[in-house]
Amino acid sequence: MHSRLSALPLYWRVFATNAAVLVLAFLGLVFAPVTVSVPPHFTELVVLVAGLLVMLAINLMLLRPAFRPLDDLAETMRRHDPLSPGTRARVDGEPDVAALARTFNDMLDRLESERRDSAQRALMVQEAERQRIARELHDEVGQTLTGVMLQVEGLAGAIPEELREQLDELRETARQGTEEVRRIARRLRPEALEDLGLQSALSALATRVAEQAHLDVSRHLDPRLTLSQPQELVVYRVAQEALTNVARHAHAEHVELRLDRVEPNAVLIVRDDGRGLEPADLSSSNGIRGMRERAMLIDAQLAIGPAGDRGTEVKLTIPLDPKGS
Repeated sequence: MHSRLSALPLYWRVFATNAAVLVLAFLGLVFAPVTVSVPPHFTELVVLVAGLLVMLAINLMLLRPAFRPLDDLAETMRRHDPLSPGTRARVDGEPDVAALARTFNDMLDRLESERRDSAQRALMVQEAERQRIARELHDEVGQTLTGVMLQVEGLAGAIPEELREQLDELRETARQGTEEVRRIARRLRPEALEDLGLQSALSALATRVAEQAHLDVSRHLDPRLTLSQPQELVVYRVAQEALTNVARHAHAEHVELRLDRVEPNAVLIVRDDGRGLEPADLSSSNGIRGMRERAMLIDAQLAIGPAGDRGTEVKLTIPLDPKGS
């Protein structure tokens, strides 16, 4: 009986429930030894109120299972996060609700596919623009500063002794400017990633962050792990953003950088012993949002949380293709 009732559309389930309650009330009035005076006595009012409460309770118990799938579907809609794709509504139970859940899941499939495609195109355009700016910085600004340094060196023999200190300051300023341009160009365009591969690029990134931020950066990078080009780019950018956040905000002394193969996934971990991350930062930080958007492009899962008693752990889990890995 219950399975047959569950197979009915929601409209007919509600109608059948209300009809059953009304039939019970009708039978009670017909066969029960109850009379109602005009005006009704107190005892008659008590009996009528008790009967009404019983009917309401029966109606509530019968209708609640019919509407529970709608509550579950609404809760799934509320919990859905566009930056954490994959969550789907359960498709079972009452046919109308199951059809609604199936339609909702199909809509999520289309939205996530379209967003992933548009984000991938935006990422490629962004990376191409980064490379163009990096080349211009290296070829034009870098060469200009190099020319300034050569001119300074040419003036060293002809300048008076009392101006030698200013000349040294000018030489140091030009040298620092050249190094800064090179650093920005390397950050915009990871040449090691293109020329030497992901592991070498991450190692160079860790060394550079350690020198600039005076951090102790330990690394464990599986040399046998191979990823696709989009996966390598996302892993590098996520590691870059995570290490940059540690250097700028964490006040840490030690950072651990790991890239391992944990079947059936590849796992990137950046863990520090700094001051930790405030809950509000997870939703307000543009850097963290950028990492989540990049992870979405390759169907990866990004988790950011505390690392034990102190510090923060950034964990990127990348599904591997069993044929290509």
